[in-house]
Amino acid sequence: MKQCWLDIRSADDALKSALCQEAIHRGFDAIVAADPADLDGLPPTVTRVLLPGPGGAPSDIPEYIDLVLGSKQGAYVEVVDAETLAEACESVVRDPVTVVRFADPTNIPLEIVLAAAADAGGVCITVLDRPEEAAVFLGVLEHGPDGVMIAPTAPGEAGRLKDAVERRSPDLALTELTVTGITHAGMGERACVDTCTYLAQDEGILVGSRAKGMVLCVSETHPLPYMPTRPFRVNAGAIMSYTLTEDGHTRYLSELRAGGVVLAVGADGRTRPVVVGRVKIETRPLLSVDAVSDSGEPVNLILQDDWHVRVLGPGGKVLNSTALRPGDRLLGYLPQRERHVGYPIDELCYEQ
Repeated sequence: MKQCWLDIRSADDALKSALCQEAIHRGFDAIVAADPADLDGLPPTVTRVLLPGPGGAPSDIPEYIDLVLGSKQGAYVEVVDAETLAEACESVVRDPVTVVRFADPTNIPLEIVLAAAADAGGVCITVLDRPEEAAVFLGVLEHGPDGVMIAPTAPGEAGRLKDAVERRSPDLALTELTVTGITHAGMGERACVDTCTYLAQDEGILVGSRAKGMVLCVSETHPLPYMPTRPFRVNAGAIMSYTLTEDGHTRYLSELRAGGVVLAVGADGRTRPVVVGRVKIETRPLLSVDAVSDSGEPVNLILQDDWHVRVLGPGGKVLNSTALRPGDRLLGYLPQRERHVGYPIDELCYEQ
């Protein structure tokens, strides 16, 4: 888990108290102050970090201080040019803890620092201006720094940072479905969802004609005899079909847009949000696949009627849609709740 640090150096006395209480309540890892007195009385559950001002650290460091930046314990570096970038790179290799602030709105200096720190054992903390920046910083070079630090200007910002850092895409409990019928449905518009991510061979997106039942449509990562693979694509289904996005919300395939998010799902139920690069909607012959769960929940999927369009079965088995037969087993998901503009809701709703 990435660390969250709170910087209270620029806050007034009233705000410092409120920020510290919020950070302690939300389980922050460290609180940073310029005055040792601001750290007195904080519980040992949080690391009490002293970052002295221009006058330097006091000669007598209180025993309750856990870490002093600017000493052999750790460093604070503001990267503003090539010289300070080199200083940060040296620090992440040498020091147990390095806190780095980057002056320019580019991730390249952070990439260089993280590359320098790749084989080092120290901790690298990056300073953020806003909680919303956490997702970007923590994704640099795929794994990001060891943690992030923020100096809030109001209560609530620390909590939003903690939420951003802890955000995880939960696993889904996939279920097995039994095919009960396949019919040619005529012509209609289907959507190919092209993502900005390489998808795995056992990964795709969940698609269904009804909100309470979906089938796992696999990515185009498996070889075809007449065309190259499209490892970023899922030939998903008819445009009115539901799919899952973040936070358990649904969207119609026709609503997906470039820059939006769809939930990629693996055959083992793992999930991750991926960015949509484009949605290709074209007229194609359609196939209607009916299935039922072991609990009796009916599921329908309308997708392109073509051999190269595929869904996943138990164990990640790849099944060509036109080769499906009654009795075949598919992987699916049963959200259990009705939907209103994408949000789950408990109300009477018949879908047929």
